[in-house]
Amino acid sequence: MAKYTGPDCRLCRREGEKLYLKGDRCYNISNEGTTKKLCPLDKGRTAPPGPVRPGRRKISGYALQLREKQKTKRAYGLLEKQFYHYYVKAERMKGITGENMLILIERRLDNIVFRLGLGASRAQARQIVNHGHITVNGLGVDIPSYLVSMGDVIAVKESKASNKLFEAVKEVGSKSVIPKWLELDKTTLTGKVLQLPLREDIDSRIKEHMIVELYSK
Repeated sequence: MAKYTGPDCRLCRREGEKLYLKGDRCYNISNEGTTKKLCPLDKGRTAPPGPVRPGRRKISGYALQLREKQKTKRAYGLLEKQFYHYYVKAERMKGITGENMLILIERRLDNIVFRLGLGASRAQARQIVNHGHITVNGLGVDIPSYLVSMGDVIAVKESKASNKLFEAVKEVGSKSVIPKWLELDKTTLTGKVLQLPLREDIDSRIKEHMIVELYSK
């Protein structure tokens, strides 16, 4: 089975940093709204999952490149074929391939829903899109990989706005920091793409040049 179905926290431990796959849990916010250590990394469980291997092993350049690719795939919730597709498309575009690739992935509709704070994680945002809760320019779109363009208006369907998840956004606003290339009207649950993102607008700690080096071998 290609899709990973195990614990998300194991993925963060494997990569040695938070990938923010579990929503509030990654921010150490419990179901009751209180703050306490919930993330294994914050609890000090920084060792990769699996049996402990004694001694230190030198990590090759290839291994570092592979880990960077795996980390990025897992953070965005993409499979290998999907991820490689963005690399191929970015390579054909003008500009820097690595930056083009990240910008393409950031333009995915499920990522936009996550960035607007309408989903606590990218996985939840993908589910929201899959279930037909989102419209783009007034038309229903249920394809998570749909690429938004500058000026597009992303909104929650009126018939779905009473959902508990969206009611919480109306009351307290987005829990996440909305990037400057997007805007959200929390009263109407409507967001807009003000401009396409630039590399400096993407806050993820990704060394995209290593991914390009890996794929270009």
